[in-house]
Amino acid sequence: MDELNRKSVNEFRQSEKTPLVVVLDNIRSMHNVGSVFRTADAFLVEGIYLCGYTPQPPHRDIHKTALGATETVGWQYFANTADAVRHLKEEGYAVFAVEQTEGSVPLPEFGVKHSGRLAVVFGNEVSGVGEEALALCDGRIPAGSVAGPPPSTRSPCGPVPAAPGSGCGGSPAA
Repeated sequence: MDELNRKSVNEFRQSEKTPLVVVLDNIRSMHNVGSVFRTADAFLVEGIYLCGYTPQPPHRDIHKTALGATETVGWQYFANTADAVRHLKEEGYAVFAVEQTEGSVPLPEFGVKHSGRLAVVFGNEVSGVGEEALALCDGRIPAGSVAGPPPSTRSPCGPVPAAPGSGCGGSPAA
């Protein structure tokens, strides 16, 4: 770990975290789940909520992509995504769906308006965030690129809310 300048599992667990929880709503692909774990590890994200039929560690296909991040990033399972959103709101989080819908706030505008404890909900690769969970969210952040077709998978979107300058993380809270 020293030669790579990486934290040990214990150092990671004791590190100050970015006040961001990633919620995965019925994600099908184990590789996408592993990718989100890896991104969460890279940005010191507070945790991941796996919901519905989203695959859970331990599984070799998740580990194949996560490359050890399932050991460092805390996660919880909720049978229902709406229950996870309710729980986060009760804990004082502002919850936003990463979904291309009417009323979505572009990421640069979002970063200016929101700070504090945030949670982002990523939906199923085909059907997006479930209606019940979507209705409970405080708002929406559009997924996808500025031009071209929308993404066909959630894994490339995972890093977006945690990126430096997005206002949703990128550096641990002061």
